[in-house]
Amino acid sequence: MSDLPELDDILAPSRGFMHLDDELTALEAARVVVVPVPFDATTCYRPGTREGPQAIIDASRNLELYDTELRRSPCEVVIHTLRAIEPIMGNAAAMTNRIEQVTGQLLDRGKFVATLGGDHSISIGVIRAFAARYPGMSVLQIDAHTDLRETYEDNPLSSATIMRRVLDVCERTAQVGMRSISEPEMQLIEERQLPLWLASDIAARRFRGDRGWIDEVVTSLGDEVYITFDIDAFDPSLVPGTGTPEPGGLGWYEVMDLLSAVAAQRKVIGFDVVELSPLVEGHVSPVVAAKLVYKLIGLALPPQ
Repeated sequence: MSDLPELDDILAPSRGFMHLDDELTALEAARVVVVPVPFDATTCYRPGTREGPQAIIDASRNLELYDTELRRSPCEVVIHTLRAIEPIMGNAAAMTNRIEQVTGQLLDRGKFVATLGGDHSISIGVIRAFAARYPGMSVLQIDAHTDLRETYEDNPLSSATIMRRVLDVCERTAQVGMRSISEPEMQLIEERQLPLWLASDIAARRFRGDRGWIDEVVTSLGDEVYITFDIDAFDPSLVPGTGTPEPGGLGWYEVMDLLSAVAAQRKVIGFDVVELSPLVEGHVSPVVAAKLVYKLIGLALPPQ
């Protein structure tokens, strides 16, 4: 017998992400379900990402419902927030399976799933559930690190291995914003010719007024795209609240330009935002993360 509670037993009270009124949070009417996963057992440097999901939800209280760039209120799609998935500490495989089961149940109900981490390992279970239902999907990783190790500290289900596990279930990936890569990871990238856009190259092209890298990223992706967004992709001057900061990161508007292009030319089927650590910096960083989540919802789900 599974220790996973029935989905209807883990639904949150009416208030959650964006702290919306009841008519904009009802599960049956919701196109979007936000899934908080407060798990950080595999963080590689400073802990605290278990506090990330709640910090994002709390910060979302202060966002305007109306998006001035989209010229609409994305919350009108109806956004339901689950109670946080209970962590299973000391058993990465069991936690991955639990996340995969919850995600799968939601996808089978026809929901658009937006997952809040937690460390990046939580994405493994989510992406496995998506890959089982979207066999031709691509994964767009926006991150400071490639996370392509086979194992990290003898753990194959780690924040440092998430994209290696993605390659087990998904043939098509694109990695954007990287600036920290181990030598074995770079060898794998070169051997498999994995599409990769370094932050330094993006910055150099931006300086020359060259926006072609965005078209290149979009072209590398298939029709259905899952986005996994590690908040350390941003420059730490914008988001210092992460356990593994790296200088020289992406800016807000170049990220928005990329996400807008992907959403306009491909079908975004789901996303996660991970690695926010409010224990490191808990004021600006959660607001940026909350704004990113709301923007992704708006871009991925245009009005019907």
